[in-house]
Amino acid sequence: MTMPEPTSTPASRPGSAVLADGELELVGRIMPASNATFLAEAVLGEERVRCVYKPVAGERPLWDFPDGTLAARERAAYLVSQALGWQVVPLTLLRDGPHGPGMVQQWCEPDESLDPVDICRRGDVPEGYLRVLDAQDDSGAAVTLVHEDTEPLRRMAVFDVLVNNADRKGGHVLAMTDGHRYGVDHGVSFHVDNKLRTVLWGWASERLRPEERAAVEALLADLEPGGGLRDPLCALLDDEEVQAFVRRCRRLLAKGRMPEPSGSWPAIPWPAF
Repeated sequence: MTMPEPTSTPASRPGSAVLADGELELVGRIMPASNATFLAEAVLGEERVRCVYKPVAGERPLWDFPDGTLAARERAAYLVSQALGWQVVPLTLLRDGPHGPGMVQQWCEPDESLDPVDICRRGDVPEGYLRVLDAQDDSGAAVTLVHEDTEPLRRMAVFDVLVNNADRKGGHVLAMTDGHRYGVDHGVSFHVDNKLRTVLWGWASERLRPEERAAVEALLADLEPGGGLRDPLCALLDDEEVQAFVRRCRRLLAKGRMPEPSGSWPAIPWPAF
């Protein structure tokens, strides 16, 4: 289990025009996935950009989210990530594709030697990591779920609180070699009810840092009528969801601390990885 020194921002990722306007060529289907998810390449002239394509037609109906809305929620998560200035979410667009309209997201190849979320022997939390919970593995051995204590991952945890992410699995954290951490799979976000499920509970109850408060305050300003984020979000989410998002931002600032599990909803997604 190793960690590079984190950087505050990821390396620039070219290819937005290619991702938006290039022809999508399917490479294969990504398995396992609850919804139809394809590895694809956007091709424009001589340029190719690898991406993930999730058509709306391939979304599995959920009991607690309106049908056909997951792609829009992924795009909304990206817009919030950009408004915060944290680049938590890779470039994510809505566009047509071989199986109809859907979400396309720029592919980010993680460094497989890094484990931002991991399992260790109980009581043996590595230096630079935070304990989340104790459990037993499939063989009955006592283990502890941990995640790294880095600025990029903490920002992701704050972001998840704001967007009400119901599915932050360990596998949804992409560790980049330069120290940045990307988060993916935000289709079950922005619900009006508290549905936060995450493996990133290591900072529970800790006070917000000044730079985190400043980012959320700027985000709220962007959500005011006429702000740069309000109209784009209203085009992707319904009015109640946008209002609930604003309330979560204000509540986090008012409490000034990272939340703890509510007890009214499973705190950890299953499976956790």
